[in-house]
Parts: sequence; C-alpha cells; structure tokens
Amino acid sequence: MSIYVMKSRVYLIALFVLVHICAVAQSWQHKVDTSVLQATEAGKTTEMLVVMKVQADLTATSATASKMEKANYVYQQLKATQEQSQKHLLAELERKNVLHQPLYIVNLIWVVGDYNLLEQLAQSEEVARIAANPVVQMSMPTANDQDNTPQSRNAIEWGILKISANEVWDLGYTGQGAVVGGQDTGYDWMHPALSQKYRGNINNTIDHNYNWHDAIRAIHFLNVPNSQNPCGLDIKVPCDDNNHGTHTMGTIVGSTMDNQIGVAPDAQWIGCRNMERGWGTPFTYLECFQWFLAPTNSNNQNPNPSKAPHVINNSWGCPSEEGCTTTNFELLEAAVNNLKTSGVVVVVSAGNSGRNCATVNTPSAIFENSFSVGASQITDSIANFSSRGPVLVDNSRRTKPNVVAPGVSVRSAIRGTGYSNFSGTSMAGPHVAGAVALMISANPDLAGQVETIETILEETAIPFQTSENCGTARDVFPNNVYGYGRIDALAAVKRAVALKKQLVNDKNTNFKIVPNPFSTQVEFVADEAAVRQLRLFNTAGSLLLLVNWNDAQLSLDLSAYPNGVYWYEIVEENVIARGKLLKIE
Repeated sequence: MSIYVMKSRVYLIALFVLVHICAVAQSWQHKVDTSVLQATEAGKTTEMLVVMKVQADLTATSATASKMEKANYVYQQLKATQEQSQKHLLAELERKNVLHQPLYIVNLIWVVGDYNLLEQLAQSEEVARIAANPVVQMSMPTANDQDNTPQSRNAIEWGILKISANEVWDLGYTGQGAVVGGQDTGYDWMHPALSQKYRGNINNTIDHNYNWHDAIRAIHFLNVPNSQNPCGLDIKVPCDDNNHGTHTMGTIVGSTMDNQIGVAPDAQWIGCRNMERGWGTPFTYLECFQWFLAPTNSNNQNPNPSKAPHVINNSWGCPSEEGCTTTNFELLEAAVNNLKTSGVVVVVSAGNSGRNCATVNTPSAIFENSFSVGASQITDSIANFSSRGPVLVDNSRRTKPNVVAPGVSVRSAIRGTGYSNFSGTSMAGPHVAGAVALMISANPDLAGQVETIETILEETAIPFQTSENCGTARDVFPNNVYGYGRIDALAAVKRAVALKKQLVNDKNTNFKIVPNPFSTQVEFVADEAAVRQLRLFNTAGSLLLLVNWNDAQLSLDLSAYPNGVYWYEIVEENVIARGKLLKIE
C-alpha cells in the first residue's frame, strides 16, 4: 500500500470523526433556544426551561364531567407524568446542587446553569428542548385620573351599566357561589372594596392557605436601581406592588356601600402574583397557571384541585420583541389548554397595541382556548389602543378578540383605600370574568362547562360592524375588531338560566368531536348508540343542517361550507349538548 493511500485513509478517518463530532454537537444544540446558547457560550449562567419529551395525554377527559371530576383527572394525569419522567433528571440536579424548580402544568423544569450543564441537559434523551425564560414587561394601562378618597362615589360604574350587570343583580344573581382567580401584580386584599370578597376571609377569620400564592422570588434587574419591592418577595400574605392587580380585581368583585365597581360583587376571589412591579417571565406565568389548577397551602404543599377557581383573569403578555420565542408560546398555550380542560375559563386581555390590524400578537391572547377581550368605549366604539386580529404571529390567521367589553376610563380600586380611572384591555377583561361569575351564580351546573360558557358569551354579545379592513367583511361576525361584539351580561345570564334543565351530566352526552378544527370531514363520536338529532348553525344563528342519527358515530363531509366558526346542538331525549366547530383550510 502506498504512503499516499495510507495518508488518504487517515485523512478520511479524521474527516469522518470531525463530521461525527459536529453532528453530535448539532444534535443537542438544535434543541436549545438561541438566546440560552449565546448566554452560556459567553460564560454566563442563565435561566432555562428544560422541557421534557413526554407530555401528559388528556384526550380522555370527559367534556360533560363535573368540574371536580375534570380537575381531579387532569391534575392526576399531569402529576403522574411529571413524577415518572422527571425523577432521573431531578435526582441529578439535586446531586449537583443546581438551582431548579419543577412544574407539571407543562412537564418542564426551571434551571439556572452554565454551558456545561446546558450541554448535559440537552443531550438527555428525556429532554425535548430547552427554552429561554426572558423578563417581560406588562403593557401598562393609562391612568386617566385619580381619586384617593376612600368613599367618593355613590353610583354604579358605567361599565357595569353598559353590560347590564346591575339588571342581573335585580334577578338575585350577584356572583354568589362563584370563585374568580387573578394572576397579576398582586392584590391589596385589605382594600375596603375587596377584603370581604377574599376567599381567605371568612367572617374576619383570615386563612391564606389555598387562597394566595406568590411566584416572585427575585428582583428583576430592570427594576434596579429601585430594587426594593414594596411587598417583599415570596410573601405569604396578598399584596400588590403596582396597583394593576387591585384595579382589575375591583372590577370583577369590588364593592362597598358607596362604590359599586364590581360586576359580581358577591363572588369570592383568590390570587397569584406573577409579576414583579409589572415584569414577569414565562415561568412565573406558568407557575401561577399551575397553582390555579390545584391551589396549595402557604408552604406550597398539598395541592388541591377542589380549591380551583371557576374563571381566571389574565392581563399580561409575552411578546417576541422582548425575548419570548415560539417555544415559550407553545409552553404557555399548553398551560392554557390544560387549565381549560380542567374546567377553568381562561379570560385574557387582548393587548394595547392597536389600532393596526394583526396586533393581537402575544400570549396568552393569541391562543384558540384563551377567551380574549378587547376594549370598548362608553359609546360602544372600539378603543384606539385595543389590539385587533387576525393572529398572524403563529400563522393561524385566527380571528381575535373573542368579544369586547368596557375598557376606557374604568374606575376601580387601587392600593390603600383609593380609587382611580384606568384605560386598557386590562380593564375590559375583568368585566368578562365577572360576567362568567354571574352566569355560574345563576346556573351552578355551568361550573366546569367552559365551551358552553364561552359560547353563551359569544352568542349573546351585541355585534358591531366595522369599517376597518382587518381581514373580515363589514357585516361578518365575528370580526377582527369586536369579535362577536360587546358582552351583554343580562342576556348571557338569561341564556344560562334557560339551560338549567338541559345541562345534565349524563354519559350519553359524552361526545368527542374529531378533528376540531377540521378542514373537510368531522366526526361526532359517542360512548354508545342512541337516537339523536344534530343541528348545525352559522354564527348568525341560521340553521344549516339537521341530521337524525342513531349510531355511536356520525361522520359529516362539510367541505362545501366556507371556513369559519359553526355551532352545533346534539339533542338526545331531553338533553342538549352544545359546542363550537372551527373550519380551516
């Protein structure tokens, strides 16, 4: 063999080894968000979200099960998946004394580490990807004016009158029996308009267990040099470090003899702080989502799904321009989906990035299973700042918002004993969360029936045409400015009352609709055969299709129907199941 051939073989072997080494490196680096990789390559330690490959399968959740049954099932599935898949990785992190915290709402672990740790984690076959955990600032509302006197108005606020919530009170439904959750900058639970509505205050006996959680354990560097948080960190008692959270909760449940500021004044509230003076991270948002699925005691132990709220209000965002990535989007969407599956309505402010189209562009407002709310004025015209659809950031072209509600110059509580007028979609969302509480107060059987609640709010909203060209015609509803329209709490509650005898937890109403969204074919699958009738409606309420069927499965070809939202009713004896279908390309 010639020396030339031998050298050639050596070169080939060396080249093969080099290619193999590069391939191995790429095989783990492609799992990692660019910002995490860059930070650790620069010699820094950084926060990272280590997402496990195995995620819980919740497809067996019964759509018609009770809220308690849904919550228990979802919690058990998520928790079992976490414990099984994370145990080896957690043991290794403990052994190395690495700062970390596991979650189960989405199967992941928050970790602080350097390049070497990142490489080890990414090379694990149990890890699907590693996401960044950027610091994100809330889009702050505008303060119109401020009145710090404790008792300044003896009137019902205009937003309550506009959605006719006061007329719901006249029917005897004031939110009693409903529990509302809020994740925000915290809450001043001792404010006169809120203290008696706090679930942790029972006849002036205070118990913060299962009623308050703080996900804030560090000062965000963007708040330096004003580094001391007015509430402290990891606190065991509710506190608001910003005013924003107190204002939103006041619009949901707040009231005193002289200040009728809340839509559902007899509902109870619980809270989770997910922002440090307006700055949050995907992980703090996820931690609060998890806590609402199964609240814990003050030591963050003994999670209990029976303590979960009926609805949560969210007034925060995670924009890509501030570091959130598509991976963060997926994690937050999974959390929203899982919480909704457990029977909790997820109300989200649409954002204050209007007036251009496609400005509903940050989590959690962009998601299909978030009930997104834009802001309207006292004249019912859309607020200039209110974000418009369609959702383009995830290429879905999804129509958003779902509805609008009063969000301009809304007067509510602030820290201390005062009140202030704020404007923003953060002020609109709480009107919807309060309306959900009124609906559940009027018909407790609606608890956990998220699709039905959202459908009622959409179908009873007052529609408004728009001349803004945001991808929907002037006379099409929903549109990308108003959604289905401005909510009408009175009409929604009347519809909820009318459903009292129709919503029955019966195994024969346990339908699966697959796929949904669909493009051509859709199937309705029941547990067993029975005599049923299916009715299909468009968003204007016109009957499009009526089919009688008696098998366990019904397959429909709807390829001839235009893309959009449709409503269905399945009638079986005296039971009616309702829901929403979405046809897409």
